[in-house]
Amino acid sequence: MALLPKFFPSVNQIKYHPDASPEDNMVFRHYNPTETVHGRTMEEWFRFSPCYFNMFRYFGTDDHYGYRTHIRPWDEGYSWTARHNGRANNDIGGKYMDKSTYDLGGKYMDKSTYDVGKRSMSPHRAYVDVGKGGMSPHVPLPFDGYDDRKGRSWETGSRSLSNYKRRMQAAFEFFSKLGVRYYSASDRDFAPEGETWEETNIMLDETTTMACNLQQQSGMRPLYFAADLFSHPRYMNGAATNPEFHVFAYACAQVKRAMDMAKRLQAQNFVFFHPRDGYQNPLQRQIYRDIQHLGHLYRMAAQYKDKIGYKGHLLIQPKPFDPLRHQYECDAMSTMQILRHFGMERSYKLYIKPAWSRMMGRPYHHDVYMASAFSMLGLVDAADSYPGIKSTSDICAANVRDATFVMKCYMEQKTGSFKSGMDYGYGGFTLSCRVRRESFEPRDMFHGMILTMDTYACALKNAARMLSDGCFARSLHQRYISYKSGFGEKLDKGSTNFEECEEYIRSHGDAQVQSSRQEHHEQMFNYYVYPSAKYSSGYSGRIL
Repeated sequence: MALLPKFFPSVNQIKYHPDASPEDNMVFRHYNPTETVHGRTMEEWFRFSPCYFNMFRYFGTDDHYGYRTHIRPWDEGYSWTARHNGRANNDIGGKYMDKSTYDLGGKYMDKSTYDVGKRSMSPHRAYVDVGKGGMSPHVPLPFDGYDDRKGRSWETGSRSLSNYKRRMQAAFEFFSKLGVRYYSASDRDFAPEGETWEETNIMLDETTTMACNLQQQSGMRPLYFAADLFSHPRYMNGAATNPEFHVFAYACAQVKRAMDMAKRLQAQNFVFFHPRDGYQNPLQRQIYRDIQHLGHLYRMAAQYKDKIGYKGHLLIQPKPFDPLRHQYECDAMSTMQILRHFGMERSYKLYIKPAWSRMMGRPYHHDVYMASAFSMLGLVDAADSYPGIKSTSDICAANVRDATFVMKCYMEQKTGSFKSGMDYGYGGFTLSCRVRRESFEPRDMFHGMILTMDTYACALKNAARMLSDGCFARSLHQRYISYKSGFGEKLDKGSTNFEECEEYIRSHGDAQVQSSRQEHHEQMFNYYVYPSAKYSSGYSGRIL
């Protein structure tokens, strides 16, 4: 049963329309879910999954440089123009709310800024000296989303349980109109934290039931589910690696609860994401003990997965930095080493975000290829980041060439060109992009998703031609052909020693090197990304 439109009334179902005009951007030009590419439909290849967190918990804040700008029809109470205003009051929604406009409490932490260092300038009034007690709640001024006493961005609706429910309805309407069958979320996307652990779980139970009903109506399910171990202030010094055992124990309890939710929601993967597990200064940390605690968390999670009979895969997402300067799981290789060190490599795979490889000064595709080489690639994140800027910008992907590198590796792994632990039927692409601060209208959310999905769909068709033609496969075979027989084969299999190597050199003299022909291969790559005139009229993956 289709979801009734409510929050996006002006947006229709997004359809495939390759001949749409340049200004008609509420259509897919390359992504056709039913089109067969290299033996599978695009929907089967991608399993696109919008990220609930970045789509529905990011409000257009700009770190400490600006308040939220995004206007969302489901977030009642927030306004920044005369078109969206309300009024402040003490009682703003009941049991699961902060007790007043002025008491944030740090509980309901959406992805927004909390600048407590200065007073704010309201667009509706100038600086006000409110004194020790703060502004009287009886003053009939329009509520504009600011707390003049504490200088924090704030809107009354977004942290109430009722608003979380509205947001969930909006999210499923968004997913349904986008035409995807998966989404990705965490526990704190569904409900805020209450005053106690029990109260939090009551709200999570209620909203999980609601999500299950919406899933049944829409035919969706989570591509991954996760525990949010970074938003709440308790995790400011880390979750599993926190020097305080009580915080670590709380994180473990939260992961247990989130895994129960994942099983109930039939999530295909459970993701561990630890952006605060690292260190700012080694003088304050016992680094091996921190990493050992991560290993303990992963061991307990694998044990609990078996105990409750959860059938999904366990994944870890490496992250280089921000908000912490140095994170322990900073890339694919370091994360795989941690798993191998603690004997957990058979229980986990990696969820790779190529944008973070770019942030570390590496090629966009670097970690995808590293994880794939060791049969550890699980999911891929289709977001991008600005070159040379070390921040989690999470911008929508638009670089077809970079995406083609990723798709070539992904398709080779899934079609068996390389040995892989990721069987067909798993994997997929998460859309953790977020629209820019300046793109504040709800329809901009659709434009961002369409842009990214079309970019990767075009890349899929490019990579499929590469695999079908076999040019790169033949080139690689030729480059490594010396390892196919004789002494080269012994080296390749690790069945020789230094003495035999020295004897071979004595008998055969100096090595004869060969050109890498890198420019030749770059030209070959561009041939598929930017087809020549010979193919431009008939090639369905062309770029216009």
